[in-house]
Amino acid sequence: MSAVKPLKVAYMMSRFPKLTETFILYEILAVEQHGVAVDLYPLLREKTEVMHPEAVPLVERAHFQPFFSGAIARANLRFFGRKPLVYVRTLWDVLRHTFGSVRFFVGAVGIFPKSVYFAQMMTEAGIDHIHAHFASHPAAAAFVIHRLTGIPYSFTAHGSDLHRDRHMLREKTAEAAFVVAISNFNREIIVRESGEAARPRVLIVHCGVDTSVFQPQAEAKPAADGFNILCIGTLHEVKGQTHLIEACRLLKERGVPFICHFVGDGPDRPMLTEQVERAGLQQQVCFHGRLARQDVVKQVQQAQVVVAPSVPSRDGRREGIPVVLIEAMSSGRPVVASRLSGIPELVDDQVNGLLTEPGDAAALADALQRLSTDLALRQRLGQAGREKVASEFDLTTNAARLIRCFGGETE
Repeated sequence: MSAVKPLKVAYMMSRFPKLTETFILYEILAVEQHGVAVDLYPLLREKTEVMHPEAVPLVERAHFQPFFSGAIARANLRFFGRKPLVYVRTLWDVLRHTFGSVRFFVGAVGIFPKSVYFAQMMTEAGIDHIHAHFASHPAAAAFVIHRLTGIPYSFTAHGSDLHRDRHMLREKTAEAAFVVAISNFNREIIVRESGEAARPRVLIVHCGVDTSVFQPQAEAKPAADGFNILCIGTLHEVKGQTHLIEACRLLKERGVPFICHFVGDGPDRPMLTEQVERAGLQQQVCFHGRLARQDVVKQVQQAQVVVAPSVPSRDGRREGIPVVLIEAMSSGRPVVASRLSGIPELVDDQVNGLLTEPGDAAALADALQRLSTDLALRQRLGQAGREKVASEFDLTTNAARLIRCFGGETE
């Protein structure tokens, strides 16, 4: 195909450039490195003060559009005039299949006119395939564009986009060329919702990391203030940081010297800061806020253990497989994580990491205390973790697999 013309793929996502969604950014870059031409069609422009340097050129050429404009109105009139039945049926199907979910229904109303304009833009740009990240609004937009233009589409289902609300999932799956699940856990949810006939088109492609960037380093010497614990992620209930702070309180109570670093920001920061103060952990816990990729790499290299204490949230969110765990294991660092969702497909308890039950602060403290005194265990888990990532979660390998699917190859 590349001998005739490069495959041209449109990537769609909810927001861009979102600092925490590195898996989208680096997947796009890896796909481009394989010779595929990529256009970006974000539904919204993310307002951020911190941006990964690699995202800057992508932002400059992304097709950001308002919810409504003269150009959008003209595109809708044009499609309605040329394909009135297709236009009306598509709008009707999107609205009726999202009815019952306020978030999805309102979102569908909001993105439909823009999606029609994107359909016009993609036709003019000669797009061969559309790939949407997230089974929610981006997949709905891809569904609309496919209906209007015939351009094949696919989407990747991650975590909360799949677990919280599955309105219209069956319809999106039915018309997609294929669907990507980041774990077997997610694949079974999609198949259960969409019907057994969908199974052959629901592929497991793990989120990958650049194993040349996240490489094993010799463990840093323990800091003067003790065992170095690292937790990276949005400060939100689903990430479970409150349980790690409680585990830190228990470690201090047991006389274990440590320092715990939190990288990321989010709505729970005031609550977590207050929890740290109540527990008297100001000297042991440090909040770094949002960091760019190169600074995250440094934090991982300096850590002696990386923790992802994920829990199901009260509104139904749950993680898929946290990318930070893949990055840490690729770097040869031991990890402690929750036995939740697809995480056990990455972390094999006692083999390449340690698993605890979600929300069990005492078990977290036990695991961390064990690792703090057992260098041989840390090294064994770290080496096994690197091997697991290199074999199943390598970014370049998984991007090549996606590209074959974009080009119409079947597995």
